[in-house]
Amino acid sequence: MTRGRFAATFFTLAFGFAAIGKGVGATTQGSAAAYVLLGPSGSRIARVVTVAEKCPTLSADGRVIPMQLRSAPGAAPLRPTASKPEFTKPSAFPARICEATVPAKARHASIGGQPLPLPPEAIRRIVVIGDTGCRIKAADRAAQACNDPTAYPFATVAKAAAAWKPDIVLHVGDYLYRENACPDGVAGCAGSPWGYGLDSWRADFLDPAAPLLKAAPWIFVRGNHESCDRAGQGWQRLLDPYPLAANRTCDDPANDTVGNFADPYAVPLGDGSQIVVWDTAMAGNGPFPAGDPRRGVYLANIKSIAALAKGAAHTILTNHHPVLGMAVFRDKQGGTRIVPSNLSLIDPLTEADPALYPASIDLLLSGHIHVWEQSSFGGKLPSQIVAGFSGTQEDIVPLPETVPADFKTAGGVVPDAFSSWVDGFGFMTMERTDAANWKVEIHDVAGAVVNRCTIAGRVSKCEVAQVHAK
Repeated sequence: MTRGRFAATFFTLAFGFAAIGKGVGATTQGSAAAYVLLGPSGSRIARVVTVAEKCPTLSADGRVIPMQLRSAPGAAPLRPTASKPEFTKPSAFPARICEATVPAKARHASIGGQPLPLPPEAIRRIVVIGDTGCRIKAADRAAQACNDPTAYPFATVAKAAAAWKPDIVLHVGDYLYRENACPDGVAGCAGSPWGYGLDSWRADFLDPAAPLLKAAPWIFVRGNHESCDRAGQGWQRLLDPYPLAANRTCDDPANDTVGNFADPYAVPLGDGSQIVVWDTAMAGNGPFPAGDPRRGVYLANIKSIAALAKGAAHTILTNHHPVLGMAVFRDKQGGTRIVPSNLSLIDPLTEADPALYPASIDLLLSGHIHVWEQSSFGGKLPSQIVAGFSGTQEDIVPLPETVPADFKTAGGVVPDAFSSWVDGFGFMTMERTDAANWKVEIHDVAGAVVNRCTIAGRVSKCEVAQVHAK
């Protein structure tokens, strides 16, 4: 799926949706949010969401750069979604979305006098979050209590993570969960916006993430909740790092075979390290059926990832679905069943390389499972960390404290070190000590450290085997 694209860093400063002054083109009715994303090759793009009549200008080291219109205000026509027709509605985006590339050598940037956070040349401090939206689905009578900051703590998590002062933020996917209207009589989510339009994106992401968007530029990973038949229209307008082509908006389901996929790209961290971003929004969990076109797309992606991995001595690969993770479910008899967390991607990975991953890939960062977990494989494979624990209703079936002797990951290996935290909201921090080594801390919603780990190349270890809910 090759397509012409510019390399873009999506740089977003969180002004929230409060008026931000004449310099951003806001009127008394105008409001805006701005942020920065790191895109292919570490490029930086400032993006603004505004209801002003025209796009603002970006100032970079004193140079004035007009911002270009990415998406005009309007409502997309109703399209088939993952929900039944009676539980869905058209997606409205009543705001302009504007963008401009921040020059590579610029050290200061601002919009309307408000500074934008730019990354340092060598990135050493990373906040990792994932699965942050508030879950409301028509099938769930007990919808998540979005109005309760204890039950839905993403805003608190974002504030605490911003206080850690990261160089960049990495979100491992799944931003919007308010897919359907709050059920009648459920006070916890009463009055919540719903659907896939801008009001839901504001409630689930732009507003609660505001202090963290203001603190640092972001790398956005696409999750399954951002597929075209779910929140893909907002993903393509707001968070995707590539140009918004007409066949990539997710508005027309006839173009979903294009809009649901994207080319992998690398973000340099400096000192011989990089992060490679892989869009696996359509991967699913089970093996691909025979002839499924997704397999061929992901096989091509994997070959591109191998080429990108040659560009640095040490690579972190991030995608939403954890290939080497562990998941646990309750069976019908009330017992627990432990299974590999993903069986879809292992087949194309194995076809491309029997070793699964190039030797320079040290670490896999994912979400999808609503827990935090870490697995190490004695250096034979990259360590796998799952960080889907930053706001969405948690998975509460406990993972084992020690890995069962008969368990094997999708790659057919058994972890030699494993740690987990189930039923606890928070964020993860990574502080680089050299090119391949990291000091990792797991924080609760208030920022308190509940576990500490080290990553040395492909090997990871944690102080606590299992963090228990308080």
